[in-house]
Amino acid sequence: MAPHPGIDTDQIREDARKDLLDLLDGVRGKKNLVIEKSLAGPIGLFVKFSTLQEHAVDKVFFLENDNVDTSQKNVIFLARGEKATQSIAVAEQIQRLQKNSSIEHEFCVVWVPRRTLVSDKILEESGVLGDLSVEVLPLYFIPLERDVLSLCLEDSFGDIYLRKDPTSIFLAAQALMGIQNTHGLFPRIIGKGEKANRLMELLLRMRTEAEAEDNVTTFGPMPSSYIESLIVIDREIDFATPLLTQLTYEGLIDEMFSIENNQAEIDSSIVGPAPGAPTAGRVAGTAQHSLKRKIQLDSSDKLYDQLRDTNFAIVDNLLNKVARRLQSDMQSRHEAKSTSELREFVNKLPGYQAEQQSLKIHIALTEEILKNTQSDIFRRCLEVQQNFADGTEPSTQHDALEELIARDVPLPTILRLVCLESCVSGGLRQKDLENFKRLILQAYGYQHLLTLSALEKIGLLQTRTSASVLFNPLGGASGAAENSKTNYNYLRKVLRLIVDEVNEQKPNDISYVYSGYAPLSVRLIQVILQKQHVIAITRGTQAPITNGAVTTSNTSHGWQGFEAALGNIRGTTFSMTQTGEEAATKARHMLQSTATGAGKQKTVLVMFLGGITFTEIAALRFIVKQFDEEKGGKNLMICTTSIISGNIIMETVIEKGDFSKG
Repeated sequence: MAPHPGIDTDQIREDARKDLLDLLDGVRGKKNLVIEKSLAGPIGLFVKFSTLQEHAVDKVFFLENDNVDTSQKNVIFLARGEKATQSIAVAEQIQRLQKNSSIEHEFCVVWVPRRTLVSDKILEESGVLGDLSVEVLPLYFIPLERDVLSLCLEDSFGDIYLRKDPTSIFLAAQALMGIQNTHGLFPRIIGKGEKANRLMELLLRMRTEAEAEDNVTTFGPMPSSYIESLIVIDREIDFATPLLTQLTYEGLIDEMFSIENNQAEIDSSIVGPAPGAPTAGRVAGTAQHSLKRKIQLDSSDKLYDQLRDTNFAIVDNLLNKVARRLQSDMQSRHEAKSTSELREFVNKLPGYQAEQQSLKIHIALTEEILKNTQSDIFRRCLEVQQNFADGTEPSTQHDALEELIARDVPLPTILRLVCLESCVSGGLRQKDLENFKRLILQAYGYQHLLTLSALEKIGLLQTRTSASVLFNPLGGASGAAENSKTNYNYLRKVLRLIVDEVNEQKPNDISYVYSGYAPLSVRLIQVILQKQHVIAITRGTQAPITNGAVTTSNTSHGWQGFEAALGNIRGTTFSMTQTGEEAATKARHMLQSTATGAGKQKTVLVMFLGGITFTEIAALRFIVKQFDEEKGGKNLMICTTSIISGNIIMETVIEKGDFSKG
């Protein structure tokens, strides 16, 4: 993944690291650090514990564990200032330390990413605000990869769609505003969805406020010369995609083991113990989680970077090729005839050993995934999913769904299937919905009345109230479906979401990531960036080809030509331009074109509000590969509130309590 002109993720990471370490150094002497659990992973992406120790951090505690001790006079709390629960926890722990400790502690609270009136009010009412210093760590976008920026708001999906809390939208707007202040205004903002429209309005308001306060940088008021546009996708326009089982290698690892902050915790019986880890005899009697091993899953692992975005069906063959090549490389030591050749091999040996270790891990993961994907339950679930996505009459799948419930398939899997039918079919018939509710409550517990209620509140589970609109095979540009439901039955045809013949070895369409289904969210982005390609595949004409690649569209054309399709997708459609002072804009463009060279690739920012799946990231990277093969292509910078999956969505709504317990 090539660096992006002007948007340097390494610099973003380094700035975040410097800001945190400067805050720690601002408290003299040794200190204990109390950190909110949801911040530990994101912060671990740019600073290691050993680095914290070098900056006088003695011990690290989780805020939620409420177990900070009195070993150090200085105590620093690092938490999000947006939620009252975290502010209350900080206040209670400060009160406990003041009451139980003989030491006169010095407290510092660092709010991420901003200080709020709520947090100040809670600390004041608890009587501790005057006993501490308050700092801010403006941590917004955190680079997961060189082409992926995330706010790492793990509750963003539930906050936006279930609890109707707009905080995540506001933080996304602030993060994007930070990019505008550094790199210039987004010349065009294009998007789809109610929440996306709200984000756009916030950006415009923030710009107006900043200009009124004269609080912008030199480049702030002018459009960027190397960022072409911002595309905002509201997750609720395409709930179906994350409900489907991800079929890329990275996606299936996420489905089975859950990838968080570029790491997956995997049982050591599968991948073996970590180098230098204690043996089984030494850890006897320890907690079960000690048998887990954290595997780093990012582009620093060259083999994983090669495998991650491929369809899982070809991963086995790719691993075999790598194994044969590595075996050949290792045998080359026997062919070394001179000391210089031997020295060259010895220099390469650490790389071979690292690759060998990586190969061993990925072979083990692949074997474990295969055990799951070859099971009868997985195959039946995948078959039901694909039939729903293909547009098969939903009622023909109900017997299979009832059988899966009777076989006690995990509740998240069942809910994903039922919600998928609701999403792609414009809701369930009242009779069918009541039947599935009854079966779920009887099989999994009556506490899931709350679960089903949450799904209905989000809009994942609905009755078929407007079938005349949603099953109109001709669709329409009137926008009848706008602000209600997405009409997959119409979109499946006009945007060719289903591709029957998929070449997984050498894919020619984004549909390879789901073995024949093109994610609606990414297809919409193609409508903007690869308009001629989408026209070609939907109308059966020949797409314009440049050096074997799909011709790139200028985003200034926006949604043009696809108004009918957009009218059958829920939510507001918008496309607007931002301009600066004409003279200043021309001067800046002239200076930057001289400095960077004419014809420099431009960057398009794609913001997924409510979360993005690994398969959608793979599909977007596939688009970039097509761009790379043509002159004047584009870079994509993928921005999101968080990484999500069907499992994460279900964890958000599933009721954890049990009505049978008093």
